[in-house]
Amino acid sequence: MGVRLMVVDDHRLLAEALASALKLRGHRVLAAAAPAAGAAELVVARAPEVCLLGTATPAEPGIFDPVVRIKRERPQVAVVVLGPVPSPRGIAAAFAAGASGYVRHDERIEGVERAIMKARAGEAAVAPQLLQGAFSELLNPAAQPDDEGQRLLQMLTPREVEVLLRVADGEDTRLIAAGMGIAPSTARTHVQRVLMKLGVGSRLEAAALAARTGLLDRAGPLGGGAEVTVDLPQGNTEPN
Repeated sequence: MGVRLMVVDDHRLLAEALASALKLRGHRVLAAAAPAAGAAELVVARAPEVCLLGTATPAEPGIFDPVVRIKRERPQVAVVVLGPVPSPRGIAAAFAAGASGYVRHDERIEGVERAIMKARAGEAAVAPQLLQGAFSELLNPAAQPDDEGQRLLQMLTPREVEVLLRVADGEDTRLIAAGMGIAPSTARTHVQRVLMKLGVGSRLEAAALAARTGLLDRAGPLGGGAEVTVDLPQGNTEPN
């Protein structure tokens, strides 16, 4: 039997695409909307069985306040957070607010559907690999576990860091390609990889996230197109 649910995300196209995919799988999607501040009000008013609530910054203070309100006013609604690869703090904050699950933005539709069904059944809906990663980080913390900028920086190759710096400087694909001496198609691929790794949907969001977390300060300025050098974990090498 299909689930009566809502999809609420800051990215309307993502919300509508996910809603359409779930409708094709037999679920009744009550709404696919993206109000930045009115998510909780919308869910409270429609009272679905399950709400998929998107977020781009799971570690940001107050980001799960809508979950708190939903569970306070509609405790029967199961909330599954849809977001980027989270830190242990992000997962903990989601569940502390009352969420029933956490699903990555890049999860396959089958995984999203499994999370929805588990949440409706009253079970915790978190992929085992996410829990494993969270426990590993908590048991073996890095030297600076609370430094979000450093964590994000370690996810990127040197070439991707340079691309991010150029994006933050407002360069378009043509300028990035010219400045780095690569083809526009290659520059476009690098940009898409950066967006995917940072868990954001646009260049503007990537630049804002990099500035907010201090990633830009850690990476340093571009030196006339010279290669950017950063400290990376062993084994993280630049692709050809």
